[in-house]
Amino acid sequence: MESEGNQLFPVFLKLNQLHTVIIGAGPVGLEKLTAVLAQSEQARITIIAEVVCDGVTELAARLNHITLNKKSYEAADLVHADLVIAATNNNILNEDIKRDAHALKLLVNVADKPELCDFYLGSVVKKGDLKIAISTNGKSPTIAKRLKELFNDALPAELDITLQQMSQFRNTLEGDFSAKVKKLNEVSAVLVESDQSAAPKAITKISKPSYPKFRLLIWLTIVVSLAILIAVFWNREPQFQAYVAEINPIFYWFLFGGFVFAMIDGAIGMSYGVTSTAFSLSMGIPPASASMGVHLSEVLSCGIAGWMHYRMGNINWKLFKLLIIPGIIGAVSGAYLLSSLEHYSSYTKPFVSLYTLILGWVILKKAFSTVPLHKDGKIKKIGLLGLGGGFIDAVGGGGWGSIVLSSLIAGGRNARFSLGTVKLTRFFIALLSSLTFVTMLKSAHWEAVAGLVIGSALAAPIAAKVSNRISAKSIMVSVGIIVILVSLRSIVLFILKVI
Repeated sequence: MESEGNQLFPVFLKLNQLHTVIIGAGPVGLEKLTAVLAQSEQARITIIAEVVCDGVTELAARLNHITLNKKSYEAADLVHADLVIAATNNNILNEDIKRDAHALKLLVNVADKPELCDFYLGSVVKKGDLKIAISTNGKSPTIAKRLKELFNDALPAELDITLQQMSQFRNTLEGDFSAKVKKLNEVSAVLVESDQSAAPKAITKISKPSYPKFRLLIWLTIVVSLAILIAVFWNREPQFQAYVAEINPIFYWFLFGGFVFAMIDGAIGMSYGVTSTAFSLSMGIPPASASMGVHLSEVLSCGIAGWMHYRMGNINWKLFKLLIIPGIIGAVSGAYLLSSLEHYSSYTKPFVSLYTLILGWVILKKAFSTVPLHKDGKIKKIGLLGLGGGFIDAVGGGGWGSIVLSSLIAGGRNARFSLGTVKLTRFFIALLSSLTFVTMLKSAHWEAVAGLVIGSALAAPIAAKVSNRISAKSIMVSVGIIVILVSLRSIVLFILKVI
């Protein structure tokens, strides 16, 4: 008699320490292969198939821990396996694979045949180090998919940060096991809110910690206080009115611009440099002064972000050492070159505009891209990547994150450690670039620089909060189009001037 209910026991396998054999390399085989790699990028996999689709061939060529054997299946192919996945469209062959696997006491998954499976590849929700597996006992993969989407939307991205902090806190605790568990339960209670008036079995819900709301309240209090102070000075101090009236109006344009660009960066995690630089060039600011303003405004924000990642243990120090020296050399060289050519800004400006035009197109392309990046082999020439990224970042007013971070992640590096390391190195890149610009430039458009610095600083604490209510894709499309149009305008004006 078949047992009622879900009798499955959920486990989490260390696939990077096991050998998985997949038989079949058609569309179903590709789906199974992608599912395994999505959960363990370093999984050791052998694929057995006579006919191989392009997707499987591409992944096997990219990843050296995938072995592709174009041959007919034999029972001997399972001798060194730990897990077996049958992904062929031949039901008789799938049954043979199951029989051979059981003879070797191996667990087997057979695609689209729940009754033949020893285990299922269920839907998985992933938030950094947190994973939640969903099973419908093979009854409805569609329901599992919808639940995955629901959890992905409901669980806050900050949950992984809380997880890392709890891990660090656990390592500081002393005492026996029960004492540690009691303390951790007290600290983590903030994550759960339950309605005391509801039934005892009411489902509790996970909520974001209240700290961001508290910080936002403090920030708004400061802003309101400053506004009141300025209003009092404006009404009672004629000298203050005269001082404000003497400020170049361009300061206010860049104050507003810096605020908007920082909000955009908080929403999509990129494009602050390219939007600020494109805007500066369109306002007549020379490339060197524009890049200086961008880097000065990023010193504080990147320093804070780098410190937070350091405290959470998100820094790969080996990667940091490989990036930092070449990155600084490239950034200082780029800043020195651009500053030396400040007198020829009318000629360097179109080249920088061309660079921002390309980045605008990249942003627009990413907005409509639905194809996930495949993991390449890890990048070997980290120093060269840092040198080029630092140089282009200084010359173009931005690009360190988009060039270096995207290359590291696409090359198979851990996203969390790559982000933390790039943010920390970005602080030093911005600092040294800014010092070079300040030293080299005899006269700079300080009103524009100050507006950009203050505007971005004002937006930083509230950018993430507001951005959660806006579609990231809509922002990326808008930013891409605006950057392209502004860059084209600068290039066209230069061409018309030359003609």
